Amino acid sequence: MIPIKTFQNKIDQLKQSGNYRIFNDILRESGDYPNAIWYGPYNIKNIVNWCSNDYLGMGQHKVVSDAMHTALSQTGAGSGGTRNISGTTHYHVALEHEIASLHKKNSALLYTSAYVANEWSLIALSKIVENIEFISDSKNHASLIAGIRHSGSPKHIFQHNNIQELEDILKSIKGTPCIVFESVYSMDGYVSEIEAILDLADKYNAITYIDEVHAVGLYGAQGAGYLEKLGLQDRVDFVNGTLGKAFGCQGGYIAGDGVAIDAIRSVASGFIFTTSISPVICAGALAAIKYLRSENGIELRNKHQEIVKKLKIALHNNGIEVLENNTHIVPVMINDPIKCKSISDKLIENHNIYAQAINYPTVDMGTERLRFAPTPFHTDAMINDLADKLKGIIYE
Repeated sequence: MIPIKTFQNKIDQLKQSGNYRIFNDILRESGDYPNAIWYGPYNIKNIVNWCSNDYLGMGQHKVVSDAMHTALSQTGAGSGGTRNISGTTHYHVALEHEIASLHKKNSALLYTSAYVANEWSLIALSKIVENIEFISDSKNHASLIAGIRHSGSPKHIFQHNNIQELEDILKSIKGTPCIVFESVYSMDGYVSEIEAILDLADKYNAITYIDEVHAVGLYGAQGAGYLEKLGLQDRVDFVNGTLGKAFGCQGGYIAGDGVAIDAIRSVASGFIFTTSISPVICAGALAAIKYLRSENGIELRNKHQEIVKKLKIALHNNGIEVLENNTHIVPVMINDPIKCKSISDKLIENHNIYAQAINYPTVDMGTERLRFAPTPFHTDAMINDLADKLKGIIYE
């Protein structure tokens, strides 16, 4: 018998601490992004979405939906199996080739999500590389932490972007070091010291594994991410990315050397024993990547950065403190879970503005925030309305 009281106690604890999560029921309106419909507890109404990770609106772009409709008519909905048993369609193969080309690698491997890609690729590395020791940035995503933890291999953690501490750890390692880090950290918007990390990797002959989930599609001449922006693509061994944010679809991947990817493909249980992502999604993601690699992508990225800048200025001019960074992520620190949830609720209930409260465990306790994600399609009127209404709530 399930001990229901035990489960209820856990829920009660979360509610009391302000960390109980309520999922907002929304319906995105294709062709009218970032507008959406909110199915609230007492009414249904139109809202403006300020927190979607569909950073460039590609999830509703005609080039993507057209490609998906064509694939759906051609292949049907699902892949029909695991990658080994009838689930590798031509769309999967074409998408992996495109991803590899994007990142200037000779191979790529699709997973059902970027979380799964991180977790199981790191676990696979521990099975392949004898005496591997992981070195992880303290602010790394939960998927990277899970992969390292579940690998069972030795791990070392350095404070975020602390290059001296990273080198001290590298000096002490007896096995094969593998540095695991992100380019853009999604909750703060900070960028890692990528070049300095890669210099140390060269010096100590370390494997490098970078998560570019919040950078792919958004930075670089072809949207390959921060590595491309900095001209460092050839210096990283493994790149993790997502199809579910700037590319507007679903799924994740890693890209790297062909032999290394082949070995990971052969031992990663999270890749082997699951149905492959739908070829319809593959078709949409392939179209999105190609579009964002073109001149159209450059134009969209430039517009995106323009809107990001406008939002940061508008918030600053209204006395709202934004965590300073050089990326597209706009965190407004609240530092209290109950207050953060209250502000979020007032924005959507009273002002039709959707900005999700970000509480523990997504961020550390005491660092709760509203995380705004502007897109190229947020208008000046939307920006001014947000800044005005947020100011009124914070200072009421």
